[in-house]
Formats: sequence, C-alpha cells, structure tokens
Amino acid sequence: MTRPTRRIFDPHIHMTSRTTDDYAAMYASGVRALVEPSFWLGQPRTSPATFLDYFDALLGWEPYRAAQYGIAHHCTLALNPKEANDPRCLPVLDELPRYLLKDGVVAVGEIGYDSMTPAEDDALAAQLQLAHDHELPALVHTPHRDKAAGLARTLDVLRESPLAPERVLLDHLNETTVGDAADSGCWLGFSIYPDTKMDPDRMVRILRVHGTERVLVNSAADWGHSDPLKTGHVADAMLAAGFEDDDVDTVLWRNPVAFYGQSGHLHLDVPPPGAREQQHLFQGNSILRGGE
Repeated sequence: MTRPTRRIFDPHIHMTSRTTDDYAAMYASGVRALVEPSFWLGQPRTSPATFLDYFDALLGWEPYRAAQYGIAHHCTLALNPKEANDPRCLPVLDELPRYLLKDGVVAVGEIGYDSMTPAEDDALAAQLQLAHDHELPALVHTPHRDKAAGLARTLDVLRESPLAPERVLLDHLNETTVGDAADSGCWLGFSIYPDTKMDPDRMVRILRVHGTERVLVNSAADWGHSDPLKTGHVADAMLAAGFEDDDVDTVLWRNPVAFYGQSGHLHLDVPPPGAREQQHLFQGNSILRGGE
C-alpha cells in the first residue's frame, strides 16, 4: 500500500535566521506551510524603528522567499518578552495595531515570559488585549527557565484577559507543564530541538498519554543549534511507534491549520517550486545571484 504524500505545517520557525537551502530541504521533507513568529534577534534592539523594519520583512521579503520554494509563509507579530524589559522598545506596543490588520498576520506573538518580571506581566496583558481586539489568536512563549512557575504565572494572566483559551497556543511545553496546560483549555505547542527542549521520542510519549487533540509540534529553528526538519522527524517517530497516517496529519497539518485559521488570514495555496518564474522580483530584488 502506498503511503499518502506527507504534508507538514511548521507552526513556529524563524526563517529569517535560515538559508534558502533550508527552504528546499523543508519542502522535500513535506513542509508546505509555516508560521514565523517575531522574536528576539540575538542582538538587543534599541529603537522601535528596528522592530518595524523587521515586521515589514516578515510581511514582505520572507513570504516572497518562501514562495520560491513552494511554501506558504505567515507570521505573528509582537513585542517579545525579553525586549519588553527595555523601556526604549515599549513604543512598539503603540505601533502594533496597524500591523495586526495586515494580511498574513495570523496571531499576536511571541508574547509571554522570559524572566518573569513586572514589565513582562504588563506586556503580556496588553498584547492579549490586542489579540482580543483584533480577533486574532495569541502565541504564548512559556519561559525556558522555571517552566512550571512560568506556566502558572502565564495562566493567571490569561484568566484575567478577555481572550478565550481556545484562541491561545501555549508553546515550548514539556512533560512538567503539559498537564496543567491541557487542563487550561489552550492549545499545546512543543518545540523539537537537537539537544534541548523536546526530542521526537519524548514527543511520542506525550502523544501516547495526552492524545493528538489540540497538539502542535514545531521546530522553532532559529540562529542557534536547531533543525528545521525536526517536524518530519516527529512524523517518522510517530509512525514507527504505531500511530496512523491520520494521526500524523492531525498533529502536523490539521491542528496548526485549525488554530491559526481562527485568524481568517491563512493562505495555503502556493505553486510548487519551478511553477513560478525565478525572475519574479520583490521590490527589485531576487533570491538569485550572479546573473542566474
């Protein structure tokens, strides 16, 4: 029996940090759509204007680049938790409303906690309100340190916000936080990394206990030691563990489509590589070099 062609939607990956080779490899592994959350770029930003240039790239250049490789690109926009602690960056909150109206923005995110400071409390609450006001879901980053305490604090703020749990994705979960996150009624996000966070086998064990409902699996690949093909590795591990193709499709395609589809901004029809002319330009620029 021939297995159906696999389709993967990576719901959290930072392609600004990756190369076109990654796009080609992702397409070959089955990736046909992704969401790129705005995040901390590694170098602290000192002005709201640098955020706005970054947002513009996530709405323009990066979707163009992804489309050359047959992948539908969407983004989430926010003031990230780490930089919410810098007063110079806070005016970004005043600029966000005009960006959240744009096509291709499928959620407010990443928001949540890094160091669990009062400034992060305020930024999280303000951006949950923005998500509610703009009828968007929210992608919430749970902290990498003190995860159980961070999730508890996140859930406290969520309960005080107007945003319904079914419009919230709690990301970077693991074995210590999945139970409380599932009980909250929110969607459950898991990041698969080479050395840290989750790995495919641990993810399979969680799926065996908690099932596939409201579960999203992502690579969260960025400028660090990460792998944009980890979603496909989870699919392989699920099948090896006895899950059905339908289970894989639920976790790696239908669930992210259902969650981000709440935005009304998903556009999943992108021609395959080679179907569009590579000479097509974005604002006069191409991904090609050397007169190819």
